[in-house]
Order: sequence, then structure tokens, then C-alpha cells
Amino acid sequence: MNLACRMKLNACPNRNEPVQGMTLGAWLTKARSQLSSLPIEPTSSLRALTAFVLQKANYWPLAHTEHILNTTQLNQLDRNLQRLLSREPLPYIIGKQAFFGLDFLVNSSVLIPRPETELLVSSALEWLKSHPNKRMVADIGTGSGCIAIALAKHNPHITLIATDIAHTSLQVAKQNCRRHSVGNRIALLQCDLMDCLQASFDLICTNLPYIPHEKLKQLEVIRHEPRLALDGGKDGLDQIMRLLEQAPSHLKAGGALLMEIEHTQNEVLKDLIPSFFPDASVTIIHDLNQQPRLARIET
Repeated sequence: MNLACRMKLNACPNRNEPVQGMTLGAWLTKARSQLSSLPIEPTSSLRALTAFVLQKANYWPLAHTEHILNTTQLNQLDRNLQRLLSREPLPYIIGKQAFFGLDFLVNSSVLIPRPETELLVSSALEWLKSHPNKRMVADIGTGSGCIAIALAKHNPHITLIATDIAHTSLQVAKQNCRRHSVGNRIALLQCDLMDCLQASFDLICTNLPYIPHEKLKQLEVIRHEPRLALDGGKDGLDQIMRLLEQAPSHLKAGGALLMEIEHTQNEVLKDLIPSFFPDASVTIIHDLNQQPRLARIET
């Protein structure tokens, strides 16, 4: 300890000591004022940020606004607030996102799971329930692994193979498999769609990039999330068409292919799918907003 500190201990504050007068409530008030410049960002994001930094449950910050922040906490909160103000998605800042009742680790290597994709999972679970002998499932373009893991957690009888072309995505999916204790039931493979697969499946699920290239340029999402998981080419159908070419040799008789689609693609796909599955039935499933969201192909 140096001489100055020996003479006056209070003159050498520990960086974890509370900042004089800065309560959590005061910081939240300041942060709300700054966040008002981003009207699309809900103030609930601030609760998530503070809960993350303070390692508390999400409800804790609002119930403990009198909590005095130490220097480390204040610096972390300010840094994360600046990331939020730069429009970095909240899930990347706190490192996780809820999906189908489960928390998934996420980073900038993977697409952030969206609520609308939960329709794919619920539709797949319904199909599996009505076909109890169908147990081999593939998730193509797994990303964070959220679809495969949600299916595995809600149906203990199925076995899954999940593919992704990006090694970094598979690393995130591997962590999530461990997190949810389903690693022994999901095989993760680095693969361009289904190129590396020899097996056939009862159910194939996929949420491939489907946003048309020109439309993607206008969306905020492209600033932070991986282009590889978003850009569907000129008409948004590049990867979907490739999968439709590959899938017939990997889908068992009596099986189904479920794919998430862009809402403008349903009529085009209904015309295209018979070229690859001439004897299949095609159903377009709408989401809660009555927008076409899924194409279901049953052989």
C-alpha cells in the first residue's frame, strides 16, 4: 500500500465500492431518457440489462431501485447502454434469448431466435404427435440449435441430426445442447444443407435464409446479425430451392418437410414444390397475424 493510502484510506477507493449517490433507480431514470431516442426499443430492455449486470432475476431491478451501484457495475451498465443505443440487439449484449420457453445462448455468429419461428416448432410437435412412429428428425441450418433443442426437450422419443455450414454456429449449438442436456440425442454436423447426409428422415425442419437481397439492404437486422443466415438471394429462394432439390432423396415415404418462408413466397412455392415432390400434399400454415409463415410438404 502506498504512502497516500496509508495516510488516508478513503482517498484510494476500491473500484467495486459504491459510487456516491448513484442508485439503480437514478441510473434507470438516466438510461430511460437516453433510450427515448430509440422509440422502437422497449424500456424492458433496461430491466434485462440491469438484471444481467447485477446477476439478478428480471423482476429484481424494479423492486430494488434503492440499490447503490459500485464502480464496476456502473461502468458495465454504461457500456451496455451504449451498445443498446448503437442498436446492437439486446440478446447479443446479454448473450441469450428466450425461445419456446427455453433460454438459448446467442452471439453474433447465429441468428437471434424469433417468436414467429416458434410456429415451426409447435407445428412439428403436432405432426410428430399425430405420427408417433416417426422418430428421425433433421434440422437443416440449425444456427443456435433452438429448433432441434426445443423439439428434443418436448418430445423425448425422437432422434435428431442438425446441420449448419458455419463452424461458429455449430459451436453455439453445441453449448446450447449441453445447456439443455440433449447432447446425446442431437448429432451436430458441419454440412452445406443436406450434402453430407446419407440418412433418410421422417421429418425435416428448416428455417433457411429467405429474405430477398434487395429487401435485406433496407432492414436494420443486417447491421448486426449474420448475413449468411438472412440473405436468400435475389428472390429469397436460393437456399430453399437447393434444399428442395436435395430433400426428396432424404425424406421417407409418409414423411414431412416443414420450412419457414417469407410471407410473399407462398404462391411461388406452391407452384414450385410439385416439381420436386410431384405426389406430395402442400399446406401453407399462417401465423397469428394471418401471414403465410410455413410450408408443409407431406409425402
